[in-house]
Amino acid sequence: MSGESTNFAPRNKNGMTEMMTLPMKKMGRMAAVVVGLLLTATAAWSQQVQYEKLSPMLRKMVRSGAGHQRSVYALVKTSKDGVLPEKGCRVLAQVGDIAIADIPVEAIGGLTADERIVRIEASTSTLRRGKWVQTDTLAQYLNALPVYDGQGLPQAFTGRGVVVGVMDIGFDLTHPNFYSRDTTEYRIRRFWDMLSADTVGSRLPVGRDYSGRDELLALGHARDGLKQTHGTHTLGIAAGSGYDSPYRGLAPESDICLVANAVTEDTVFIDPADYDKYSFALDALGFKYIFDYAESVGKPCVINFSEGSKQDFWGGDVLYYELLSRLVGPGRILVSSAGNYGGDNFWMCKRTGTPSAGTFFRTSQPEGMLTLKSASHFGLRLVGYANGQTDTLMVSTADVVATEDSTLATTFYALGDSISVKLEGYPSCYNPDEMCYDLTLGAAKRVGTSPRLSVEVLGMDADVEVFLVSGTMETNPLNPTLIAAQRSHSVLSPATAPCMICVGATYYRQGITNYLGEWKTVGGGSFGEWGTYSSVGPTYDGRIKPDVLAPGSNIISSYSSYYLENHPDANDIKWDVAHFDFNGRTYAWNSNTGTSMSSPAVAGAIALWMQAKPDLTMEEVMDVFAHTCHRPDAHATYPNNRYGWGEIDVYAGLLYLLGADQIEGVSTRHTKARIACADGRLTIDLGQGQPAPVGLRLFSLKGVQLLQAQLPAGQARHSLSLPALSPGIYVVQFSEGGSTLIRIN
Repeated sequence: MSGESTNFAPRNKNGMTEMMTLPMKKMGRMAAVVVGLLLTATAAWSQQVQYEKLSPMLRKMVRSGAGHQRSVYALVKTSKDGVLPEKGCRVLAQVGDIAIADIPVEAIGGLTADERIVRIEASTSTLRRGKWVQTDTLAQYLNALPVYDGQGLPQAFTGRGVVVGVMDIGFDLTHPNFYSRDTTEYRIRRFWDMLSADTVGSRLPVGRDYSGRDELLALGHARDGLKQTHGTHTLGIAAGSGYDSPYRGLAPESDICLVANAVTEDTVFIDPADYDKYSFALDALGFKYIFDYAESVGKPCVINFSEGSKQDFWGGDVLYYELLSRLVGPGRILVSSAGNYGGDNFWMCKRTGTPSAGTFFRTSQPEGMLTLKSASHFGLRLVGYANGQTDTLMVSTADVVATEDSTLATTFYALGDSISVKLEGYPSCYNPDEMCYDLTLGAAKRVGTSPRLSVEVLGMDADVEVFLVSGTMETNPLNPTLIAAQRSHSVLSPATAPCMICVGATYYRQGITNYLGEWKTVGGGSFGEWGTYSSVGPTYDGRIKPDVLAPGSNIISSYSSYYLENHPDANDIKWDVAHFDFNGRTYAWNSNTGTSMSSPAVAGAIALWMQAKPDLTMEEVMDVFAHTCHRPDAHATYPNNRYGWGEIDVYAGLLYLLGADQIEGVSTRHTKARIACADGRLTIDLGQGQPAPVGLRLFSLKGVQLLQAQLPAGQARHSLSLPALSPGIYVVQFSEGGSTLIRIN
């Protein structure tokens, strides 16, 4: 988010005691030993509570006895309808055999004993777990790519007849960017504010929703709108009209449906007793809310989500991803940002036959965490370095699984500094033959600063992967052999879901002139290069992500007037490129960078494609990517874990969907000329007079040439009489090589 730190807090992890009755299945010998120990320790409980049906957070709740008179919003898979109301649970929504339900915490254990309950899942609250908007604060000082000036947008497609949904934070509902360009039409149709305190009579489980121009403009902003502005910016990229500026979004005439959800920064607006309601189940309900609105008005819908949290191996997202896959389909597409960790070391690996691999580790917080994964036992060596001396602690995973609850805790006295060490073992949710170990390191103030700390995995026969949860993996000349950490596996959830289109970012311009006339610049790439901050795959279960790249650097879009009013001296306001008045308020256009910006660009592009093909599916979008994306690295194999299929080409994608790319002589490069069609005439604005005549041809989508003309040299504007044509889409091709699509009504 602009002006705020993106240091990610660690995701809360539940102890192995919550994994106690996992079924054996086909687990490896080591995992079987762990489960055997756990079954012995919990035999008395397992007769009543079937813990294998619960996600880790719920196991912890049941075991701790927490939750008297509390409830949690959870995903529940059942084999028969009606079981949840029968058990005193409130069903908030039903999608096939998965329900989003309000469950009393004290009833969870009893539910597992019912054979009709297949699984109950509530990932750790998005507030506690850590969910963040995907803006790169290190690169927010840049300018907008010309595509948001309208360049590259075909004349015939503006998103009309398509619903663009955005779930985000910090919406300014009054910004003129969300009107039509002439401000005669207000385009936000419906808005659910999950943080609203005005809940009397609300039909929703938290907050309330609003609809209609008068009600929405009277509300003015989301409850967090005085503090946040992220959603105002991302919505402008996806669907802003541009008002009287060049900063038009990708689908400027689309309908808009919004959900203001909650992220870590929004805890001040929520009673702590309600934290567990703000789980991923509630986010899933937000996606459903937008899709349901679109269905109610009979329009296709694409939703952008520029938020995310880190992946894990506990399995708290199993039903979440399954439910999301049920929500999408023809005319229903989800798009999410990859994250901004491409420049960070997120992963290291020691392969079988290699004796060791390691990295230095530190964190600015009192606690940091790594997750280690292997199908074999291995050793762990921690070394503290200070004043030319070292201290060493050795641990074996065999020692961890030998404990009663597969948890080993000790203290490492490294050169006078006390570092707490905790290892918790559990089977991977992706492969039960592999064991995972959460390594938590703690200190009074910070870990790995003084003394410096290295982490090494040991064992010739073990293949071990190490994943960053919180902190930093880095090299240090104190031991130059510890260089295993790599920039990999950093894509965030839910962009990692198979049904989500995951978007990374590219670089373009590097500077802006702000509203004070000051030139601001920050280093970075240009010309469509991969943004080095943009997160890279693969996912924790080995799939390629991201799927596509889009401009994410230096993007100018709408900024909240309420934020500007309440934070006039904030650092990010210095990156406003313009302030202007509208209906008695002062608004801003602001430059920002991150995959938060690239994701709505793709969502808006898909809205244009949906206007051409309302029943468009994710699979068809991926096919468009495969055939039309620009591939910046000609030597790479596509798709790959940095570029996906490459950078999106909106116009080439439209031609591909319509079949117009098969017309001989039609260029997939969009012309810079502006074309309008009205009253049987074609008006062409070339921008400036051409030194030589320009040829023009008009084609039907079947490839039939319907008109050919020469535009005289020296003129910028031209007008041609059209033959009698049926309403529909046509292609205009210029001899200078560019083409465009026009709609004739």
